[in-house]
Amino acid sequence: VGARLISHAGSLTNLAKYPASTVQILGAEKALFRALKTRGNTPKYGLIFHSTFIGRAAAKNKGRISRYLANKCTIASRIDCFSEVPTSVFGDKLREQVEERLAFYETGEPPRKNLEVMKEAMVEASQVVAEVRKKQEKKEKKKKKREKRRLEALAAAAEDMENAVLETEENETEPKKKKKKKKQEAEQELEAASEPEENGLEEEEEEEPLPKKKRKVGAETVQGDKKKKKKKAKEVED
Repeated sequence: VGARLISHAGSLTNLAKYPASTVQILGAEKALFRALKTRGNTPKYGLIFHSTFIGRAAAKNKGRISRYLANKCTIASRIDCFSEVPTSVFGDKLREQVEERLAFYETGEPPRKNLEVMKEAMVEASQVVAEVRKKQEKKEKKKKKREKRRLEALAAAAEDMENAVLETEENETEPKKKKKKKKQEAEQELEAASEPEENGLEEEEEEEPLPKKKRKVGAETVQGDKKKKKKKAKEVED
């Protein structure tokens, strides 16, 4: 019945804006306008007639219980529409009130006052809201933890990808370095092979003037011997 009323009104907010008299005859607009034209009796109920509470009531009490039920439906729709945390406490209390009103029509037992019922509902609703908020906070914490884990996993995956890219780049650059090293080694070998030839030539060039020095030394010794002979000859003459 609630779903039918909401669909006929268009939305829950529209239903919450309607007064109880409109909710009572919602769905019986044709009968209402016909009664207004003909100045006949207006309808007592519309879509709300499908409720079991009206079916359980006696024929003479159907209009009274439909008016009472429409009143409770408007209160419930406003609570559901404008409450921050949705709870079923008020709906259960309003249902109990309708049951008590039915019993009052049948047996004559006086029902509880609306003020007393709403005070009880407020106390119970505050406890339920506290529990719901705790559950919501737990869910939010779990969501935050999941998001942190997901971000950490993404960061780790990104680091792994970067490391893999760096490794591939290093592997690509290593053969080039090896080629360069091989080229350098080949150049060093060529230089080492050319150095002994140059050294041999230099040694030969250095060894060639040695006999000249020996010749010079030999000429000096010959001249010294001649001088000595001359001195001896002079001494003998003297």
